[in-house]
Parts: sequence; C-alpha cells; structure tokens
Amino acid sequence: MTEELTTSSLGVRAARNLANTTKTPPQMAAITPRWLLRLLPWAEVEAGTYRVNRVRVLGEQHERLRIPVESGRALMSGESLRQLPLFSELSPESAERLAESFTSLQVAVGEAVISEGSGGDQFYVVADGKLEVTRRASTGAPLSLGMLRGGDYFGEIALLREQPRSATVTAVTPSVLLMLPRRDFERMVEADPSVREALESAVEERLGEPSEQEIALASGHDGEPELTATFIDYDLHPREYSLGVVQTVLRVHTRVADLYSSPQDQTREQLRLTIEAVRERQEWEFLNNSEFGLLNSVSEAQRVTTRTGPPTPDDLDEMLSLVWKDPAFFLAHPKAIAAFGRECTSRGVPPPTSTIMGTSFLTWRGVPLIPSDKIPVSGPEENLSTSILLMRVGEDRQGVVGLHQPTLGDARAPSLVVRVNGVDQRGVINILVSLYSSVAVLSADALAVLEQVEVGHYRDGR
Repeated sequence: MTEELTTSSLGVRAARNLANTTKTPPQMAAITPRWLLRLLPWAEVEAGTYRVNRVRVLGEQHERLRIPVESGRALMSGESLRQLPLFSELSPESAERLAESFTSLQVAVGEAVISEGSGGDQFYVVADGKLEVTRRASTGAPLSLGMLRGGDYFGEIALLREQPRSATVTAVTPSVLLMLPRRDFERMVEADPSVREALESAVEERLGEPSEQEIALASGHDGEPELTATFIDYDLHPREYSLGVVQTVLRVHTRVADLYSSPQDQTREQLRLTIEAVRERQEWEFLNNSEFGLLNSVSEAQRVTTRTGPPTPDDLDEMLSLVWKDPAFFLAHPKAIAAFGRECTSRGVPPPTSTIMGTSFLTWRGVPLIPSDKIPVSGPEENLSTSILLMRVGEDRQGVVGLHQPTLGDARAPSLVVRVNGVDQRGVINILVSLYSSVAVLSADALAVLEQVEVGHYRDGR
C-alpha cells in the first residue's frame, strides 16, 4: 500500500496550469553566418545584366583536359587529344590514329618518370595524380618548379628533338599517365607532315598563358626621341553576368495564421525561416553554380594543388603569389581550416588570429581564413578532399563583387521580393519569395583556388 505524500503548499504541476510558458522563435541549425555574402562588396545592376569589359587578351585560353580513369587505366581518345594545345590543329582522323598509340601506365609514389640530364623519347599526359617538377640548382639541391596534375603534359620536346631532359618529374601521389613513344609519333608524321609543323609551332610559342595587349610607351628625358604611338583595344566579346534567382512559394493556411499566431506570428516566422533558407542557397550558388560560381570561375593559370595532400603554409603562400594584389581573404570549409591549423601546429607556427565584425578568425600572412560550409567536401571517408579559395574583392580593385538590383526589395534586403499571391480555394495563403543576385570576377588574377585539399590527416596517425 503506497502512502500519499502530504504537502503544505501548491504543487508545481498544478501551478504550471495557470502559468504562461516562455517560447522562443523556431530555431534552424541550417542557418550559418554566410560570411561570403557579408564580406563581398556589392555592385548595383541596373537591368538584370552586368557586363565586364576588359582589355583585349592575346592568345587562346584552353580548358584543362579531363581523362576518365577506370580500374587504374586511362584511355586517350582522338577528341580528347585535340583538346591539348599541342595537337589542337590535328584533323579528327589524324588525332584518332595518334590517340591509339598512347599507353596507360601507373606510377608509384616517389618514382621518377623522367630524370634531368637523361635521354628521352616519350611524351606524357597526366590522367590522374600529382607529380612534382624539379631541377638541380647551382648548389646541387633540387629546385621545385611546380606541380603537375590531371590534364597537364610534359616531354613534348622529346617528340621533336634528341636532347637531354631539362627537369626531373617525380610522382608525389599514386598517378596514372598516358605515354606516347616518339616512334609512333614519327609514323604519324610520315603520313601527315603537318603534324610536326603544328607541334613545332606550339612548342615555339611556349604555350604560355594568354596575356593582355601590350601598351607601347616611351620613357626618358634626354634629347628628342620619337614618341611611340599606341591604343588600347578591348575584348570584342566581354563576359556578361545575368542575375540568377532563388525562388519558392511559401504556403500558410489561413486557419493557422488566424488562430495560432500568438505569441509568435506564424506567417512571419514561416517567412523568416524561408528567407534564411533562400539566403543559404544564395551563398551556395555563389560558390557552386555552373555558370557563375566562384569554384567554376577560376582560370587555369590560377589553379594549384597541394603538394602533400593536407593544406600547408607553403600551399597558402603559393596562392598568395597568385593573388598578390591586395588579397582580401581565404574562403574554406571549416574542415579545411582545421586541417591547416593542424599542419601549422605540427610545424611549430600556429597561425595568429584576427577579429572581424566581432568574430575571431585564423589568419595566414595577415589574410583571414573565412569558413563556409558551402564549399564541397567529397571523396571516400579515408580520403576526404575539398578546395580553398583566395580572392581580391571590390570593383575599385578589379576583384570579386556580388551583384544585385537594389531597386527591388528595400534597403534592408535589396533584390529580395516577397509577393502575396492571394488565398486559394482551400484557404491557403501563397507567398512568392524571390532573391535575385549573382557574383562576378572582374579580373582573372583576383581569384585562385587550391585543389585536392585533404582534410582527414591527423599527425597522431589516426
């Protein structure tokens, strides 16, 4: 038999029936600081389109060749071969015949594919992996000349001339290459002499990055030299950015809006959370959109890969050498920032911090590392990888700018349009939410990316 507890005052349960419960607005874990949107300067777009006029660029920009690799083997096709600047002038038939002569081979970590000073008669295309190019300095120590990755090629001189290799190329990760022997190239030349002429021309041009038209100037003050004459030509086909849109229709039943809007206004809270989701998608589009996303807008000359996998101080220094004109900030996934912090700590150089808008950020060489979870992290669990961006910002610096149309929306939320489309036959209020925006890169050297950044490496071996 249970004895009933005796009390001398009103109990808590009974008291709660008479008390009001304090309620918070609905919380949503998907809301982030959206630092990219907050730190980008914004340019006003008058009528939905923003044209970036540039000085004329001489030379042709080639896209990086991407070769599929299956089960450790790569296969060269004639269509792929013609994407290489060296062989872009080949006819489809000649390219297909030459592509059949490529052999796929796997290279282990630390294996030298070619060695400086040795003879060679093979041409290589990197299908997958990373290789380092080095040359002996005057002291005899190896001098790094850069990294090769998928789509790069080397050894083209060996197809044309018998001379020693000018550098050593060593695999720093397991790699897959495609190799073309000179004898097969010579057989193609016998059938089509224009192949050699096209390759000779391409090699003589050194295949450098396209550059702006040079402006002829004279300097000095002695005598009466004849002055130069010049003019600045413009790109005839400038890039145009159209404002993208993120849209949705919010639906709220009038019964809910009328009866259950105290103390929290249901329609207002539904709209607030919808706008938060729209802005989260806006930042995702700024980074990943196939048309204007920053990760897809980096020129080939501004793309680098990590040397060892995890992001190191050397890798970020390499990026700063590319975006050296007043770099504003790095943008990286939080996992990448953590990986960089681990690498710095292991080297005994923990990065300092800086405070921006009341928030503390890691910095490198005085440039803050800004987190964004919108940068993808992909790959197998044991080898997750991502990318790190570095950018210069602002129209006055020919950098990266956000685009919006401030005549839409209001001063607090430019380009955000909320329209109530009335109540349907079921008593549901339909509210159209639209956000118009885009992002533009005004100069190619305003943006660089570090690719193949491994984020799962820990110094204790786990």
